[in-house]
Amino acid sequence: MKIKFLQHIRIMGVTKLNRKTRKNYARANNKVARIKQLLLKPDVKNVDVEAIKASFAEKKAQAAA
Repeated sequence: MKIKFLQHIRIMGVTKLNRKTRKNYARANNKVARIKQLLLKPDVKNVDVEAIKASFAEKKAQAAA
C-alpha cells in the first residue's frame, strides 16, 4: 500500500512539473509575440509636411464656410 502511494506521488510530481514547464514556455512565447506585435508599426518616411498643413487649412476653411 505504501509503495503504491509513493509511486502515485512521484507520477503526480512529474505531471505537475511538465505542466509548469509548458506554462513557462507559453509565457515566454506570448511575451515574444507581444513584443513583435508592438514592433510591427510601419516606418513613416518621406512625409510632406507642407501638404499635411495645407490639408488642415482646407478642412478649417470648409468648416468655417
